[in-house]
Amino acid sequence: MAEQAETLRRTPLSRDRILRAAVALADEAGIESLSMRNLAQDLGVVPMALYKHVANKDELLDGMIDVVVGEIDPPVPTADWKHAVRQRILSARQVLLRHPWAPLAIESRNMATPAVLAYLDSMIGAFRAGGLSVDLAHHVMHAMGSRILGFSQELFDASRRAGRSGRTDPTPPAALPPEIAARFPHVAEIAMAASHDDESVLGQGCDDQFEFEFALDLLLDGIERLHQRGWSSPRR
Repeated sequence: MAEQAETLRRTPLSRDRILRAAVALADEAGIESLSMRNLAQDLGVVPMALYKHVANKDELLDGMIDVVVGEIDPPVPTADWKHAVRQRILSARQVLLRHPWAPLAIESRNMATPAVLAYLDSMIGAFRAGGLSVDLAHHVMHAMGSRILGFSQELFDASRRAGRSGRTDPTPPAALPPEIAARFPHVAEIAMAASHDDESVLGQGCDDQFEFEFALDLLLDGIERLHQRGWSSPRR
C-alpha cells in the first residue's frame, strides 16, 4: 500500500487526476471538506501546483460535476424512447447516489457545465427521436425538472436520511406534534401512513428509490399519452 501511494504521488499531475482526486475527497469527507489545500495534500503537491490545471475552486467544482455526469450510462439507440429515457435516468440516479454531494453542487452552478448540457441535449434528443414535438419536449423538460438528472427533493426529506442504496434508515420519521397535526390534518395523515404502514411491502418509512421510480413512471406514462394524442400547448 505504501508503494502504491508513493507511485501515485510520483504520477505527473494533470487536470483529470486533480478532478478525480477531488471527487474522491468529496465522496469520502463531504463537499464541505474540499479545499485547494486539502486536495493538494491528498495529491502530495503544493497548492500552487493545482492552479496550473484549474483556475479556481469554481472551475474545480465544474470539472468535478462533469466527471460525475460522465459516469452516467450512454444513450442506447432504440425505438422504445420511454424505456431508453427511464433506464438512463435511473442510471443517473445511481451515479448521484454514489456521489451524494453532487445534486447540490449541480443546482448551485449559475450555468450548466458542458457535460450536464450534453446530457440534457441527449435526453431531449431521445424525446425528439421518439416523435415528441419540440413543443411537448419543451414542457416535458419543465415537468421533469431535476428528476431528469436522477434526483429530486424527497417528501419529508428533513426527517429522513437516505443511504447509498437510496433506501432510507429503518427508523421511521417522528410523529408530528399534536398542534401541527391538528392544523395540517392531511399532511399528518400522509406522515402517519409513511411511518406506520406495517402492511406495506416496503416496510416502515418511505423508500426513496420506489418513490422516485413511481413519480418517474407517472410522468413518462403521461408524456406518452400526450404524445399519442398529438398534444400541443395553447397558443398565446
